[in-house]
Amino acid sequence: MTMSTNVLAGIGAGRDRKPFAIKEWMFARGLTQGDIRDRVGISQSVVSRTIFGSANNRRVLAYLRDEGCPVHALALPKDMKV
Repeated sequence: MTMSTNVLAGIGAGRDRKPFAIKEWMFARGLTQGDIRDRVGISQSVVSRTIFGSANNRRVLAYLRDEGCPVHALALPKDMKV
């Protein structure tokens, strides 16, 4: 395992996600997981699991990407990379 691997995540793209960079970006914008839940219309547990890399909910990831979250922190699945 390399140092860049997210030890909190499972397998797939989420294992390279940088949850603390995402949370730092969210904090700087006053954005909470509850805000994302409300805007995306999905449970807060799915939002949290996606941020921490154990899930790859495309609606959450697309919202974060579209709002300006650094793409390198999101470690997007291949089908979401543009």
